[in-house]
Amino acid sequence: MRPPDPTHRAAAASAPVDVVVIGHQDAAHVTDAVRSALAQGPTVGRVVAVDDGSSDGSPESLDRLAAREPRLTVLRLPTNSGGCGTPRNAGLDRVTAPYVMFLDSDDVLRPDAARVLLDAATEGDAQVAAGLCVRRELPSGREVPWQPELYTARTVIAHPSHRPRLVHDTVCVNKLYRTDFLRAHGIRFPDGPFRYEDIVFTARVLAAGPRLALVPDPVYVWHVRRSAKRLSISLDRATTDNWTSRTHACRTAHRVLRDAGRTELARAARAKFLDHELRMYVREPALRQTDRLRAWWDQTRAFLAEYEAADWDRSPGTPGGLIARVLLASPEPRDLPRLRALAARPARLLPPYARAPDGTPVWSRELPLVTLEGLLTRPVCALPLTVDAEVRLGPRSSRLSLRLHDLYDRVGAAAPRGIEIEWRSREDGHPVGAGATPLSPQADGTVWTGATDLDLAPLATRGTGTWDLRLRVLFRHGASREVLAHARETHRTPRRRALPDARHGVLLVQAYATHSGALALRLAPGPRGVAAAARRRLLRLAGR
Repeated sequence: MRPPDPTHRAAAASAPVDVVVIGHQDAAHVTDAVRSALAQGPTVGRVVAVDDGSSDGSPESLDRLAAREPRLTVLRLPTNSGGCGTPRNAGLDRVTAPYVMFLDSDDVLRPDAARVLLDAATEGDAQVAAGLCVRRELPSGREVPWQPELYTARTVIAHPSHRPRLVHDTVCVNKLYRTDFLRAHGIRFPDGPFRYEDIVFTARVLAAGPRLALVPDPVYVWHVRRSAKRLSISLDRATTDNWTSRTHACRTAHRVLRDAGRTELARAARAKFLDHELRMYVREPALRQTDRLRAWWDQTRAFLAEYEAADWDRSPGTPGGLIARVLLASPEPRDLPRLRALAARPARLLPPYARAPDGTPVWSRELPLVTLEGLLTRPVCALPLTVDAEVRLGPRSSRLSLRLHDLYDRVGAAAPRGIEIEWRSREDGHPVGAGATPLSPQADGTVWTGATDLDLAPLATRGTGTWDLRLRVLFRHGASREVLAHARETHRTPRRRALPDARHGVLLVQAYATHSGALALRLAPGPRGVAAAARRRLLRLAGR
């Protein structure tokens, strides 16, 4: 082993930022994470890598890297803690720099992230600096920003209560913290097998009332590996245990903010749960299983029963608020397809649109106490509009038909003119515009329809893939609303069609309904694409 270089040790000790990297059974990625921290240059002094009881060679890989890199310190926990909080706390205890950052073993820091955040913190005299986190879908590489609304410009916030939306960004890894601030307030992560520990950690930080600096620069890459054998905690949502952990973390975070007297932030956290956690889990395919659905329904109703009257004031007419009120009003699970559509982004409220005897909009005749008056005052650009879509595939031409539903007379009053059509690649987010179609009102005045030829060639040129249909309803006076097309019943049991194609010879196409009921297309061009699709189908059947 090469002896440590005293010059490097001294430079590391004087650097302003230490980075704590944690990992468990992640030998394939942990050294990449550590290298991204070391690559931050002189801004980062020490990187403290904490292995949480791995047996897959991770500690040995880290030791080999530490032998070549004097700035790297490796800690080995003898047994796995069952969560992320204990290793983060162990690393935090070793931090000696004025500032600290956190990094997970399967992610990476963007180049210069530490310097960007340090500059923001020092210039803004802030105890916390935060930048944009980007979720990178693998293997496609598609990047989706996390909570981009918070990171539109460089800004300094004197106190978290001035920006309640801060409770939405619960991850700890896109931020830089003053070490003495964390220690002065006793801010640590929950120890042991505590899932979603960063939700509680973030609440503890906000409860302490720091001055914050926000920058729009991407600083952290959150790798999303949906096909991994061992899913991350945030992706492993197939069991009610995960939901139990999530609600427990949200309940704890709310209590932290409430007990600290941060009433506005505590109520914002309640609203965040409705808009984020509740909507996300309602869309989960696992809830199609009756036993899991019933357990989830009962557990969620118990959690929502803890809300106070003031907690609901932030969510009048919002999708999450409406979903929550349906759950509270019905002891038995009900209306799951309609709830899934409402939980989608953008939200869709499917017909029928019922009214109480006095004309008040209500969820349904069976649940007349769940009123929808909030929809009467929301701007048309924020309404949960529904556009049914149907694709008819033919050997000579294909056709896309659309049907826009009125929503308690709001659509008719806004005078819809037409719909812009776009197909968006599921793999990389690439958009392909497909023009627009005018809308014509039907006789009863509650539906507007339009249709257009469907040209599959621009989609096929990008190879095998899945495409989501995105629509924008255009109204008089320039208003518009983005809509996720709702698949007609004909696509509930999808069939593949092999169509002739001038460029590829043959094109295998399938129009189908997604888990939330939206319309999507699967395309496989050419004989190779058709063969690959057939192999995937056989593998799925063999795995049943």
